Amino acid sequence: MLKGFFEVPTPYNEPVREYAPGSPEKESLQHAIADARSKVLDIPMHIGSEEVRTEKKLPLHPPHDHQHLLGHFHEGDASHVEQAIQAALGAKHAWENMQWEQRAAIFLKAADLLAGPYRDKINAATMLGQSKNAFQAEIDSACELIDFLRFNVKYMTEIYGQQPPENSPGVWNRVEQRPLEGFVFAITPFNFTAIAGNLPTAPAMMGNTVLWKPAYTQIYSANVLMEVFKAAGLPDGVINLIFVDGPAAGEVVFSHPDFAGIHFTGSTGVFQTIWKIIGENISTYKTYPRIVGETGGKDFVIAHKSADPKELATALSRGAFEYQGQKCSAASRAYIPTNLWEHVKTFLLEDLKSMKMGGTEDFGNFINAVIDEKAFDKITGYIEEAKKADNVEILAGGTYDKSKGYFIAPTVILVKDPMYKTMQEEIFGPVLTVYVYHAEHYEEALELVDQTSPYALTGAVFSRDRYAIELATQKLRHAAGNFYINDKPTGAVVGQQPFGGSRASGTNDKAGSMINLLRWVSPRTIKETFTPPSDYRYPFLGDEK
Repeated sequence: MLKGFFEVPTPYNEPVREYAPGSPEKESLQHAIADARSKVLDIPMHIGSEEVRTEKKLPLHPPHDHQHLLGHFHEGDASHVEQAIQAALGAKHAWENMQWEQRAAIFLKAADLLAGPYRDKINAATMLGQSKNAFQAEIDSACELIDFLRFNVKYMTEIYGQQPPENSPGVWNRVEQRPLEGFVFAITPFNFTAIAGNLPTAPAMMGNTVLWKPAYTQIYSANVLMEVFKAAGLPDGVINLIFVDGPAAGEVVFSHPDFAGIHFTGSTGVFQTIWKIIGENISTYKTYPRIVGETGGKDFVIAHKSADPKELATALSRGAFEYQGQKCSAASRAYIPTNLWEHVKTFLLEDLKSMKMGGTEDFGNFINAVIDEKAFDKITGYIEEAKKADNVEILAGGTYDKSKGYFIAPTVILVKDPMYKTMQEEIFGPVLTVYVYHAEHYEEALELVDQTSPYALTGAVFSRDRYAIELATQKLRHAAGNFYINDKPTGAVVGQQPFGGSRASGTNDKAGSMINLLRWVSPRTIKETFTPPSDYRYPFLGDEK
């Protein structure tokens, strides 16, 4: 390991502020929200050293108050993608040759800026731009991103410190972890500001230069992140922030010979399309690109007959409806045994009745708006279809209104067919589907869980019977990349639960771990011989006379 001057600060998980009534942090955040709402921002792209503005400006509105204007962003086109590639390639030599501890210092400083002077600003931007309540924003845009930056620096030093354990006499063996040869393309989603910050910074930390294309519905907070990175001393051209339509950007990026990798979070369909395009263009590239993606989920909770019904109901209330179910890890399908169902239903419905819904500016609201009209229409389409289906019952919710914001009441659907579409398809909204199985058919229910959905991101089992827990752990081995025992299937913590899934849920390269950072380097083994041989003959060729 690297010692002495090269030792980095020991990372720790950033403490989560509670924003309780009357607390100083609540008052401070409310001021930041009011300040942000009072302004109309003009948000440029950041390409190299330039702030790039175009003739096409698109508006940004809070999802929970779509008549309010937060600002405009400047949409680019293919020419800006090419400009960003050239900026990234132009910055690459100096950046990859910078001493790693200098790169580390930049991202450690960014973490401290987010923990301190930018904390309210990034949380307010996430609350307004993505309609997250104060606590959800605090966990995401402040704490998780701070954790990503601090822990990734530590993982980086551990990677660089891994060297061959043995050397032969007269030989020095070592490993150099090189950045990829080319540029990395980061495509980030709307739902987590932390993911939007991690996907470009993880490759950059390892010496790569990056094109970063955020979801349009996350640009408002992405703009703050770029401000933080620049304040931390990130050189021009290392991370280039572009606002370009996905297919237009992909046409340029995926046909470029210097394309070296993609760091993606988004839908399974888009990721599969990208993979196909990369495969079709494989002979174009100088190297085989690294393809890293975290995609969809149809995350489950299964309860054994021994589970505590109140604990189970709480896990469903939080796991399914925090951030309106707009988490790839959100509880979306639940399997409840007959002996527990009536108790669980009672507790769950009581929870739902107490949940207030409205804008994020009111800290008393647990439920806020879904991200945009497209998402609203998709989610409500599932609800309307369920209302008309046979053997399907809407137990709670089922109502919605987009007159002021994109509000959908938390909805619980009870089905008799465990293969009904809302048990199988990703909805990405505040909709939980429940199937009640016979309490003595637990093993069969586990098989259903494993076979119902193509996804394998997160899942949870609730039980007080250790044999039942062990059985679920074994039978659901490939059904979830993050598996929870007696806990909701959301809320992975950096440094504690590296996050990612397999099957249709992605490449399982585990954001928030050394595994992910290893994808952004290409090792070179170096053997140096101090006293090279001067005769080709080996001892076995000697004369025996």
